[in-house]
Amino acid sequence: MSKKIIIAIDGPAGSGKSTAAKNLARKLNFTYLDTGAMYRAITYCALQRGIADDYDAVVEMTRNLDLKLRFENGVTRVFVNGEEITDKIRTAEVNSKVSEISAIPGVREEMVKLQRAIGKDCNLIAEGRDIATVVFPDADVKIYLTASLDERARRRFKEYQEGSVNISFDDVKANLAKRDEIDSGRDVAPLKKAEDALEIDNTGLTPDDDLELLIKKIEAALEKKGIQLKSLSPS
Repeated sequence: MSKKIIIAIDGPAGSGKSTAAKNLARKLNFTYLDTGAMYRAITYCALQRGIADDYDAVVEMTRNLDLKLRFENGVTRVFVNGEEITDKIRTAEVNSKVSEISAIPGVREEMVKLQRAIGKDCNLIAEGRDIATVVFPDADVKIYLTASLDERARRRFKEYQEGSVNISFDDVKANLAKRDEIDSGRDVAPLKKAEDALEIDNTGLTPDDDLELLIKKIEAALEKKGIQLKSLSPS
């Protein structure tokens, strides 16, 4: 099959987008595009250079960074100018600033260019906050994945505990609520459900349950377009 399939997954922080996208990519032999890691990388670099509050400087920096992603063994490895920063982008400091940096129009413009270029050559699972609405508005399947705020905070708090990050549950929940407000209220590419997206609330579901449900939804959506999921060749 010459046509490449794009599955776009949007949703708020902590909704399980990354886990679901990784699991789907492995199950379907698709390429996984972690757009969140891209914005985290920009945020980390801006913080390191002390320019996170100078939006013009952040945009200029973004234009000149050599940003590359490698999805290996279930992990998105992130490289900037040849240096791996995979572990450095998953900190509370980056989390607290990434929504603000992501809202900068010039940053989003540069990132969208790179994301679309990646989507031209492979069957793709892409996740983020504006994938179905802005980056890939013609995606073959659009999914809006969500969960309750308490559930999302619980998941993120568990991640921090496993990473030995010292932060309270209340602070995690407050940070997520702030990110929701910023992501949904920004002028450029706000977080919202695409009109033709399938909304899935995975509150209380395990990753395996979530994957099983998503596979069923994706299969049904593609079959309506005359596409058999099992007939797709690997990326």
